[in-house]
Amino acid sequence: MKNFFIFSVWTLLLFIGCGEKDTTFLITQESVGKLDKISLVRDLELIYADDSIVKDTMYSRIGARTRKIKVFEKGGKHLLTLTPSQDSIPTVENIQVMDTRFSSEGGIGLSSTFGDIQKQYTIKKIVTALNNVVVFVNETNMYFTIAKDQLPANLRYSTYNIEAVQIPEEAKIKYLMIGWE
Repeated sequence: MKNFFIFSVWTLLLFIGCGEKDTTFLITQESVGKLDKISLVRDLELIYADDSIVKDTMYSRIGARTRKIKVFEKGGKHLLTLTPSQDSIPTVENIQVMDTRFSSEGGIGLSSTFGDIQKQYTIKKIVTALNNVVVFVNETNMYFTIAKDQLPANLRYSTYNIEAVQIPEEAKIKYLMIGWE
């Protein structure tokens, strides 16, 4: 009887120790924290019941769709900016991560560098814009913006295509975006 009791306590502790991983700030292919890829815009109030949601007031005309939805933690910290799809039943199409606590399963987040991205993912394409470069990767639906002020001086005002070898490993991520199409 004593052995059974010890076994039961040990088994209970094992189950408690093997509990689910906290996914509050985890970015995967199918989710960003509490938000799933299939979540409907109309359900955001339920998904973020403990947080605050702010919609663009500029587009509040009857029949007009909201262009941006901002999610704030109850303490006021900006977590995410969501862009709804234009479908008849809108889902979230794009997500801009605003909080450094969000990271991918490989640990890539707003606090990461271009070197971290290269170690974790294969660079698919780099698009050069006026003040930034946008880095797309193969393995995930995340993409990253790096400000040109993170580049060597001779590339900061360049309009030519910038290659991965020209971006310093220590270049910081300016924006982390997720595109669900």
